[in-house]
Amino acid sequence: MNPLVEGRPGLARVLAALDGDGEEARIVGGAVRDWLIGRGLRSDIDIATTALPEEVTARAKAAGLKPVPTGIEHGTVTVIADGEPYEVTTLREDVETDGRRARVVFGRSWAQDARRRDFTMNALYLTRSGELVDLVDGAADAKAGCVRFIGDADTRIREDYLRILRLFRFHAAFGRGPLDPPALAAAIRNREGLDRLSRERVRAELMKLLVAPRAAETLAQMQQAGLLAPVLGREGDVPAFVRLAEVEAALGLAPDAVRRLGALTVREASEAQALRAGLRLSNAEATRLEALAGPAPTPGMCEKGQKAFLYRMGRDAFQDRALIAFARAGAPLDDEGWRALAAIAADWPIPAFPLKAGDFLKRGMAPGPELGAALKRAEEAWIEAGFPMDAPALAGIVEAAVG
Repeated sequence: MNPLVEGRPGLARVLAALDGDGEEARIVGGAVRDWLIGRGLRSDIDIATTALPEEVTARAKAAGLKPVPTGIEHGTVTVIADGEPYEVTTLREDVETDGRRARVVFGRSWAQDARRRDFTMNALYLTRSGELVDLVDGAADAKAGCVRFIGDADTRIREDYLRILRLFRFHAAFGRGPLDPPALAAAIRNREGLDRLSRERVRAELMKLLVAPRAAETLAQMQQAGLLAPVLGREGDVPAFVRLAEVEAALGLAPDAVRRLGALTVREASEAQALRAGLRLSNAEATRLEALAGPAPTPGMCEKGQKAFLYRMGRDAFQDRALIAFARAGAPLDDEGWRALAAIAADWPIPAFPLKAGDFLKRGMAPGPELGAALKRAEEAWIEAGFPMDAPALAGIVEAAVG
């Protein structure tokens, strides 16, 4: 019995449609690796097949499944079963590469398909019946936490220079012990190839690396090898990143890629703007990084001041600044002041300003710039007073603002 099929009737239907009558289909890659090392079952399942895309499409339709030609030029058809998508890709061989993309031809050799993949732990197959097929000693590497290139490391990197980043990302996610020496040496030798990659692909790999379990030590190794600056456009503040990871863990917070990128790179708005262009960040990501520039809340501020800071900045920006400031301060992880600041950032219910234009119109003010100025004065007075909500206090604030 295939352990990845249990509880997945849709996957069973896909494999039944594609495996047989002269063709074979196997689960491949990350899902097999994660199951093998006890990481649990992934939501995304990739399938490799000897069948050509048109045959995959025909068989899927005949079985009552929905085929979608998501990457037909590369041999990939996404088959929808019970609402779940499964990427089905025809066995391939690379015939030409330029360091960014490959020209492939379809084949029927499982050995050739395995040899074109990047790391041994990613070239594992599981048959429909549940037999593990390992053609490159990937099972042993996966269990040992060794991220090793298939074949010659320099050759594999020059086929696609993104594999330099993938080496570190997979080491941060699955590695144990030091980086594979031949892989690290090849990455250093081929570092100039990073400049040939699209920034979008670099960003995607980097953001995954930043939240991996061993991200901190892996980034330190990248910096030492001279491979972090070409990715970030500058040297990274790795000690701040390491400390932020410790702070997040101590406070029970999930790793956050954007916040961690900020700790690594941003102290001024100009640095956030450079990252926006250099990594093709989304508007939301860039805006969040830009919000890190400027003064940060500290335990030295009174609680009233902290809450005023939080109200003006918003919860996300306040929390990002507070946690990064905690990390850069070098305070003990059990420091009560910093922990209290983090608790305010997470738990204090930010009140909504209760006064509206109508409250001032009732006092005889006319619509226009003066009304807007009065509302602004009232809001500042409300913040200074500690966010009161009782009617007498609000009436006094309106009175003073109309003044």
